[in-house]
Amino acid sequence: MSGLEVGAVGLGRESAAQLEAYRSELIGYCYRMLGSVFDAEDAVQETMVRAWRGLDRFEERSSLRSWIYRIATNVCLDALAAGKRRARPMDLSAPTSGATSPGPALDVSLWIEPCPAAVAHTPANPAEAAEAGESVRLAFIAALQHLPSKQRATLLLREVLGFTAREVADLHGCTVASVNSALQRARATLAARREATGDTALPSPDAVQRALAKRYAAAFSRFDMEELTMLLHVDATMSLPPYALWMRGVTTIQAWLTGPAIGCRGSRLLPTLANGSPAFGQYRPSATGTGFEPWALQVRDISGDRITDIHVFRDTERLFPLFHLPPHLDEHEA
Repeated sequence: MSGLEVGAVGLGRESAAQLEAYRSELIGYCYRMLGSVFDAEDAVQETMVRAWRGLDRFEERSSLRSWIYRIATNVCLDALAAGKRRARPMDLSAPTSGATSPGPALDVSLWIEPCPAAVAHTPANPAEAAEAGESVRLAFIAALQHLPSKQRATLLLREVLGFTAREVADLHGCTVASVNSALQRARATLAARREATGDTALPSPDAVQRALAKRYAAAFSRFDMEELTMLLHVDATMSLPPYALWMRGVTTIQAWLTGPAIGCRGSRLLPTLANGSPAFGQYRPSATGTGFEPWALQVRDISGDRITDIHVFRDTERLFPLFHLPPHLDEHEA
């Protein structure tokens, strides 16, 4: 007998299957809470185990959805109490010059990690999709890390997942007034973070993003610095987790690409989706001279008709399988 069937004793297999149906959206919630898809998947698995074991004690005084989110929230709060706050390189240090060496790689647990399309799933309604897409941008995930854990959960439950203040109060075991107060403080903190970091840009329409992605991929593959310069915002940033290095400005980024990163010349970019936006798996020419090897996952932020941020994640061993990117490109595939 499977774990799901054992857990189904109390309310039957139908209720257990209903719990399983929440897995995908729970991963999205836990990712926003924890800043890592891998941590989110672990948290959701622990949530399901606790829920399956407790189904026979579920008294239906709240909805099944509220009950499973109460468990997931407690799992995330426990994880956050035991770990460090994740961040982006620009949250930890000042920008460097384009001639600077990356330095040593730091522990992957320090960094906000990207999420694939399945985690960043957005509603079909355009207005709701835009709001949900904004809630999974790397800058937003990083800003959430500056909120106390319960405020973070309150903001996500109310403004991303649509729970009522009463439902969140019942979930936290507090008053509606406490929930509303926590939400106001969370909003104020996020607004202050946006102002301090200059992250006030609005996301661009999908068609603009796709067009820019196509032009960027072609220019990067040609290593066409003139074209790349035209695509970047004048104050664009580039970061390279798990290295603390990051830089700001078109001139600095160009100096980096034509200096320390000159080995990226001749790379091929394979399109994917990350954090609600077009992204790329970057493959550099193999040292053996046969095909192309994984080098980085590039995630870009776009505002208007310019690229504002390029996040270059070097942890290809974990990230490429997560994004279903192949471990090697042959010449004919590039």
